[in-house]
Amino acid sequence: METIRNWLLPLLLATGQGVLLWPGANPDGTPGPLAVAAVVCAVAVETTALGWRRTAPVRSLAGTLAALALGGLAWPDGYAGLGSLIALYSVAVRCPVPVTVRALAAAVGVEWVGAAVTEGLRAPLLSTMAVSLGAYALCAGLGEARRQWLAGRLTAARRLAGAEHARRLAGDEERRRLARELHDVSAHHLTSVVVTVDAALRLRDDWPDLAAEALAFAERTGTETLTALQRLVGLLRDTGRPDHRPMSGRIRELVAGFGRLGRPVTARIPDDLAGPAAEAAHGIVREALTNALRYAPGAAARVVVRRVDGLLEVTVENAPPRVAPQTAGGLGAGRGVAGMRERAAAAGGELTAGPTPEGGWRVRATLPDGAASPRPEEAGWRRDVLREQRFADPALALAATLLPVACALALTEDWPAAARRAALPALLVVCGLLVLHALPLLWRRRAPWTVFGAVLTSAWLGPVAVVAVPLPSQVAQFLVAGTLVEALAVYAVAAYGSGPGHTWPAPAVATLGAAGAVAAIACADGMVAGEPAGPAEAVLLPFFLSVLLAPVFAAVWGAGLLVRRRRVRALAYDDFAFASSMWQADRAAEAERQRLAATLREAVPAHTRALVGAARRGGLAEVADAARAALAAMREMLHGLADGGDAGPGGPLAPSPSAADLDALCRALRRAGREVRLRGLPEAARGLPPSTQVSVYRIVEAALGAGDPGPARVTLRRRRGTLRITVSGVRLAVAGPVAERLRVQVAAGEGRMVCEPAGTLRVSLPAGAFAAPVQEVSPSPYA
Repeated sequence: METIRNWLLPLLLATGQGVLLWPGANPDGTPGPLAVAAVVCAVAVETTALGWRRTAPVRSLAGTLAALALGGLAWPDGYAGLGSLIALYSVAVRCPVPVTVRALAAAVGVEWVGAAVTEGLRAPLLSTMAVSLGAYALCAGLGEARRQWLAGRLTAARRLAGAEHARRLAGDEERRRLARELHDVSAHHLTSVVVTVDAALRLRDDWPDLAAEALAFAERTGTETLTALQRLVGLLRDTGRPDHRPMSGRIRELVAGFGRLGRPVTARIPDDLAGPAAEAAHGIVREALTNALRYAPGAAARVVVRRVDGLLEVTVENAPPRVAPQTAGGLGAGRGVAGMRERAAAAGGELTAGPTPEGGWRVRATLPDGAASPRPEEAGWRRDVLREQRFADPALALAATLLPVACALALTEDWPAAARRAALPALLVVCGLLVLHALPLLWRRRAPWTVFGAVLTSAWLGPVAVVAVPLPSQVAQFLVAGTLVEALAVYAVAAYGSGPGHTWPAPAVATLGAAGAVAAIACADGMVAGEPAGPAEAVLLPFFLSVLLAPVFAAVWGAGLLVRRRRVRALAYDDFAFASSMWQADRAAEAERQRLAATLREAVPAHTRALVGAARRGGLAEVADAARAALAAMREMLHGLADGGDAGPGGPLAPSPSAADLDALCRALRRAGREVRLRGLPEAARGLPPSTQVSVYRIVEAALGAGDPGPARVTLRRRRGTLRITVSGVRLAVAGPVAERLRVQVAAGEGRMVCEPAGTLRVSLPAGAFAAPVQEVSPSPYA
């Protein structure tokens, strides 16, 4: 289907040019044999070049311009050369604005040089130049508008692909976040209890008062742990969004708490820390100090948080331990440094941890500061975007101006030279009026109703000029061609005006206004079509003009409404799909929170209550055992969260799928309500190596699983040792995380991938030597 769409238009143009070459089909006659051969060669070059317009638009334009030069010189009166217009449109659709401007200049230059060579420096040359400039500007403007629309669709697809990616990872992300929270809440308190009680047990003969202090500390800390766990269970009902309250006081309180354990801790912290980076800094400081308490008992520690070039630098460093860490083994869950790295990465930063030259330990994190100002390059990027958006409307306004001017110049070609010289001032006035009439179209998308009113108002400058200048009737009639601007203004109101239900007066008002202005121009000098005009003509002429213009403006208004409806539907679909993905992500996160809440009510709190009871009874050994049991329960829960509640890593994996399983995949998607068609499977998959079979399946599975609800088509074709995979109808697979994963996988096997903004994915793989892994991490449920 894509091949037919790509070649249908070039073949139709070639057929039309061939009809003109048929003897008797062209009123200007058929050229000689040499010219016919040149025209046939030009048509072949143009057709071939247009076949590249989607993949290599600039080269396609170059080929069509070469064909235009050859065919125009061989047969100036019969060679159409429309391929250059189509190629320029493709350049504007697929290339940035600077490339489009250079392509427009090149196309117009070739057209003008060819016209100058074939027509000479005569009066018809001006009209030809104006027509070519207007036509090429119109094609470039329409192509740029199409490019803006596709760029918006691609941005929406990337946004939706990101939401789909977040939806798939929502459960895992929430599980990791809850694991960090649980680790921070329980491990910090319970580790302090174990270290303090073990120290009291070792030193109770030399320091009897330490036992009472350790029991009091265990009771107080156990109560705080219970309170923190209960608060965490309550917070599991929330969305888990970061708290943007100032964090400086909480970090200082945390440091002071470690100081109360007998550890010398110094801190230097700004007073205005807030936002996600400050939250991450708080968690990193807490985890780093807890690890220092475990593995470096009695050692001094230092906490420094500072701002450097828009970043937060968090440094937690401890000296070598004063005594051997006899109680450290088995207290942790083994995820301290990994959890800190995850926390830093979640805030957009990075973390390093390692020993110092003195024998201590240093943790350093670099986090983006939320209070940093936007980067200058972002403002420049926005200016570039606005500059590109201002290209389509000027091109359309230029075309709307030049085409009526070209018509006026063409009509004056048959005038005598003396008549043209005498009418030159009046022609300049008419051209100026046409420019003023089309100028408001520059703002047609920003203020369509204002532009509509300005266009209708400027149309009445023609009758005023006819009376005030005065303009001859044979020159004033050229102002009628400006009615094209009214049609464009009506379209702008229908497509961009506020509320489609309120735009219906536009075609009626435009009909009355344009008919009245044209009739006023015709009757201003008392003449209509060279005959004296009386009251009857002044009344009947607007009526007949209204009858002629009403269907035209109504059709233009309807076209604008259809385009508007299509655009609104597409945007509404994007919003609905994005909201649906976010809702499903929230549901997945909520399920993980509920699962953890149920586990928290059963495991760690029971051991913590036993710890508090043992502390109140005065049993140091019982307190130590209860604290270790609580830490063990916490560690088991953390491992359960890390495994996602599954059976574990040792479970069997499903067998690797093959390309033949694509049929089962498509049937499963059809049962789920999605229309998916598969073509070319048996012939393309026959004899492929196992690694290539797996890769083909994974590529198609990822593309179809990107989240698009619409119909999709999968086509497999094998030619000369190359397997070509085409998947259409997958807008979410051509951008975002899905496209990145596919690109990496295809590149690993020396393949090629092309992503079209319309939602088509094209992959070419070597059919005999693709080095993809036979077994992947996540096997397909359909195989």
